[in-house]
Amino acid sequence: MTEKLLQYLWNYKIFKYFDFKDIEGNSVEIIQFGTWNKDAGPDFLNAKIKINGLVLVGNIELHVRTSDWIFHNHSQDPNYQNIILHVVFQHDTDINVLIEKKVPTLELKNYIDENILGKYDSLINGKQFIACENIFSKEKVPVNFHEGNILKKLEEKSLELEESLILYKNNFEAVLFHSLAYSFGLKVNSHIFRQIAESIDYSIINKIRQNTLQLEALLFGISGWLDHPEDGQTKIWKREFEFIRAKFNISDLKFRPKFLRLRPPNFPTVRLSQLANLYQQQNLFSKIMDAESVDELYDIFKSVKASEYWDCHFNFGVISKVQPKTLSKDFIDLLILNSILPLKYTYHKYHSEEIADKIITFYRNISAEKNSIIQGWKNLGIPITNAMESQSLIYHHKNSCDEKNCLTCSIGFKLLKES
Repeated sequence: MTEKLLQYLWNYKIFKYFDFKDIEGNSVEIIQFGTWNKDAGPDFLNAKIKINGLVLVGNIELHVRTSDWIFHNHSQDPNYQNIILHVVFQHDTDINVLIEKKVPTLELKNYIDENILGKYDSLINGKQFIACENIFSKEKVPVNFHEGNILKKLEEKSLELEESLILYKNNFEAVLFHSLAYSFGLKVNSHIFRQIAESIDYSIINKIRQNTLQLEALLFGISGWLDHPEDGQTKIWKREFEFIRAKFNISDLKFRPKFLRLRPPNFPTVRLSQLANLYQQQNLFSKIMDAESVDELYDIFKSVKASEYWDCHFNFGVISKVQPKTLSKDFIDLLILNSILPLKYTYHKYHSEEIADKIITFYRNISAEKNSIIQGWKNLGIPITNAMESQSLIYHHKNSCDEKNCLTCSIGFKLLKES
């Protein structure tokens, strides 16, 4: 038993029966169980009980053992002066201050189904893909489970974006550039690409974006790749970078992307060139924010490719088989899911009541990802047909399953509550 589990059982009234008696044998009627307090102070506020014909209104404190009252120094804390009931899993000692104030103590040990305790123990100590794997059933997934997860994810991402907007003086275009750079960097270089993007005042990007050669040179130069030119084209980029650095007083600070464990199509050289090519488009931000369908977003990205030099290179000075470096559909999906939809939601949410439904429709019209987490859910019998479902399950696995937050999980709630 943990205090967190005890609070959970009390909040959701999960007991075998409710004819409660305190440790003195007096009947205790719980008229109102109170409001679960997740902050400092008593665990449940504004409760109401009836004992010995008296109705008492106040707060309730829960502990695993009665003696925890002493260990937590509640007697000296003024926040605990209005306690009307001390609820414990196991009564192990008398508390003089509570006896003097005639505060009853209720022991719950015999009111809780041992099956629930066993289930909770198996959840917390489980080593499977998800803690409840042995008792999981796809029928326990609640209605609108995926929609709820997507909205929580969007809100969390929106708060991050709003912090960036404050930092960059509400410049949505700058924040879009930083977010896209992060996504183009993939897992290995995401943070480095964002550092590169944020190290350049967006007004400079805006001034040179129509000249892909210069934008590439700027990104390559800040990456530290132009110090020792490998061929004629690299010398041209170096010349352009030195011109831009002098003209705009660019810092000498370098951020060096990584190549280790990356397939050649994902090399940072290729991805930064593609990012530069994307920003050659006119009115990019408006096109993205105004797009009403996934197809319209695909139209923005499907023509993006690395510059001609990269048709026969993956790295500077090393010739490879000729292959235009375009964006795959899977990569475009990743950009839309990780960068575009969260920013569209943030941009529209304060003046469009329908934006949440519209964004969820976007998710439904994008293919589901393929990775080990998605495969794990599929192995449990969960059908996954689109990105709304896959993104929801990835989010849930990260925030609930990995953290063993079974008591705040809507699936865990159903599994624990059933006998």
